[in-house]
Amino acid sequence: MDLSQLLRATSRTFALGIELLPSGLREQVRVAYLVLRVSDYLEDNRVMDGETKIRLLELWHRVLHQEAQWPELAAAVDAGGAAGDPIPDLEAVRHVGSISDGLDELSPAARELIARHAGDSTLGMARWVARGPVFETVQDLDDYMHEVAGRVGYLLTDLFALWSPSLQSRIDRRMELGREFGLALQTVNVIRGLSSDHERGWIFVPATFLDGRAEPRDIFDPDRRAVALEALDRLVTKAERHFDAAAAYVTMIPRRHVRIRLFCLLPLFFGVRTLAMSRANPDVLTGEVKITRKDVRTITRNSSAFGISNQWIRWYSARLLQQT
Repeated sequence: MDLSQLLRATSRTFALGIELLPSGLREQVRVAYLVLRVSDYLEDNRVMDGETKIRLLELWHRVLHQEAQWPELAAAVDAGGAAGDPIPDLEAVRHVGSISDGLDELSPAARELIARHAGDSTLGMARWVARGPVFETVQDLDDYMHEVAGRVGYLLTDLFALWSPSLQSRIDRRMELGREFGLALQTVNVIRGLSSDHERGWIFVPATFLDGRAEPRDIFDPDRRAVALEALDRLVTKAERHFDAAAAYVTMIPRRHVRIRLFCLLPLFFGVRTLAMSRANPDVLTGEVKITRKDVRTITRNSSAFGISNQWIRWYSARLLQQT
């Protein structure tokens, strides 16, 4: 299985966007995504205990920095009982050798960026596994989301700047907005995964969102539905703020880089559409809300046709957010 096939096996949605990128950058982002899929599996699988997860995340960090070899990680994952795990990200771990080879085949500069940012994210995940699933404040949630998604915004921004000097201007502002973009998408992931994350013992709802009237675990009690929907509304409002920054991030990309703009627009609009479907929707507490294939086709078609317009980006984002 080559890396493009592996990408589709782990996430068809992300594969759709990555394949739109220009040659050269496409390969770098593909490898970066797969590296992070390995980290994600090690963090949130359901077959390993916390101590094992931390040890393997730290080992993966050493592999990325060429301080350990990937066969050691592959053997440790097998020993951890992952063989029967149904999580799609396991497919990336099964092919960690191909991913490591793909990373080594990139330019030294691209390899260094991916190893550094993905490595930092991986260690951040290990820190949160050790800390445990307690989010007292929104700052706690932001800290977690920064490690698993905000750093991805840094990574992509650096790869874009490496690929084109025109994307190096105002780099500090791009980094700031790239982090916000990551937090936007991760907040949607939090909302989509409320039920499944609860099943594995994690509730990504800050206690302060409940104003002392309930504990985060109580939002899954049907008798506490009102307070649960209030907490959901706070998550949605938080995501909206992050998505405003995400739209600003895309509009900073010069129009001539239409492929990069489109790569960024698809997850932005998919996320906004999912957010609109989740608002005041109690179904997010019992299952996962997903956009339809028709939504994907429509958003992709519209973004391809009009995504060079900054005004249209802002208008379409607002329009999607208003849809039910």
